[in-house]
This record gives sequence, structure tokens and C-alpha cells, in this order.
Amino acid sequence: MRGLKGKTAIVTGAGSGIGRAIALRLAAEGITVGVFDISEKGANETVAAIQEAGGKAIAAIADITQYTSVVEALKAFEEAAGAGTDILVNNAGWDTPMPFLKTDEAFWKKVVEINWFGPLHVTHAVAQGMAARKAGRIINIASDAGRVGSSGEVVYSGCKGATIAFAKALARELARNQITVNNVCPGPTETPAMEAFVGSGEQGQKIRDAMVRGVPLGRIGLPDDYPGLVAFLASEDAAFITGQTISVSGGLTMHG
Repeated sequence: MRGLKGKTAIVTGAGSGIGRAIALRLAAEGITVGVFDISEKGANETVAAIQEAGGKAIAAIADITQYTSVVEALKAFEEAAGAGTDILVNNAGWDTPMPFLKTDEAFWKKVVEINWFGPLHVTHAVAQGMAARKAGRIINIASDAGRVGSSGEVVYSGCKGATIAFAKALARELARNQITVNNVCPGPTETPAMEAFVGSGEQGQKIRDAMVRGVPLGRIGLPDDYPGLVAFLASEDAAFITGQTISVSGGLTMHG
């Protein structure tokens, strides 16, 4: 895609799942990718996969719930890359299924710290450099749970809804600096997080089957279903697109 080769990008939660797939795609486009993850093992595995494919990547171990950790990881990445960050993909997230009335304050705080404060921390740190350079692309991996709600994911849905609204408001503020901000909303996706979410065995298969029945295209998502759209939104082909929310869910949700 136009305008990606030679750029730099940070992908949070890039040590596995959707984040890893996005990092691999961006690297294939000629981007130097900062693989941000709390798991050193996962980050290094993603970097190795990118390098094996002939791409450039730098691992950065970061806890996105801690602003100081984000700032330190950002500084290390930009020094190693020799350039500021052109593209930010806020992908990292976490949840576990549970009826809201069975949750407690400790659970709420964990979900909010990762899924809401995490993107705030990373965006605040990275966007300052983008604003100074008057260029940048910010792409949030939100969720259809934030558009239509998801039973058993009440707090997570709230965080993703907040992320969607945050991106719209931020897109207005940063437009003067030629920074675009957009959301990509996956539907249910086959990832390690999904495995933990639905479990295995007969009960887990029943949940998967129910998910599939709700998707017009007849399957749940795969990590490779999202990187193409992310690459497009990061490219010059999407230079006039900002403040938008796009579902990639096989038709599970349809918005006019």
C-alpha cells in the first residue's frame, strides 16, 4: 500500500493473536515494527517471525497499565529505530467471561486498566511526537462488543465503547496536526484469548457453534482477517479517513 515502506509502527499486544498478525503484515509492507507486549517470550517470538520473513522489528517489553513503563518502552524503541513513531496500533486487551453481577471491583479495575487506560497511556505518549512532526496514524483495535454490547463482557464492552468515542473526539483534536484516528472492530476471533474465554471440550464447542450461527459468513474470525484493513488505514490510501469505526465481523453486526 502507498506510503508505508520505511515508516515505523508500534503494535501493542503484538506477542500473540491479532497483534502478532498485524505486526507481521506491517513488517511485510516495509515498516519497522515495535513489538510491544508484557510477555518477553511472546514479543521475541513475533520479532523472530518478522525477521525470518525478511522484515524489521524491535521487541519492547511494556506494561500498558503503567504510564512510566510505556514512556520508557517508547523511548527505547525510537532510539533503536532511529526515528519517531509514524503509526500506532492500540491492540492489547484482556477479558474473561463472567456475568456482571458476579464480578467485583478488583475485576473491574483490571479490565479497565488494560482495555481503557492502556490505550490512553500509549496514545498520550506516542501522539505527542506525532503532533510535533504533524503526521501520524492511530488505529485502535476496539470490538463489536463496544458497538452492540456482549453478554458476559459488560465491563469490557464499556471499555471498548469508550475507546470508540475517545477515537472520534481525538480525531477532531488531532486533525490540525494531520494525524488520523480510526477504530477497527473485530467480532469473535479464534485466538489464545478466545480459547481462554470459551474453554475447551464439549461446552467450549457449543459456545463456538453458537457464535458461528450468528455470523452470516458462517465462521468466526481469524487473526489474519484484520491486518489488511489496519495496513490500509495506516497508508496514504486512507489519508482522508479519520474518526471512523469499521466492523470486521463477517456480517455479525451491520451499521449504516
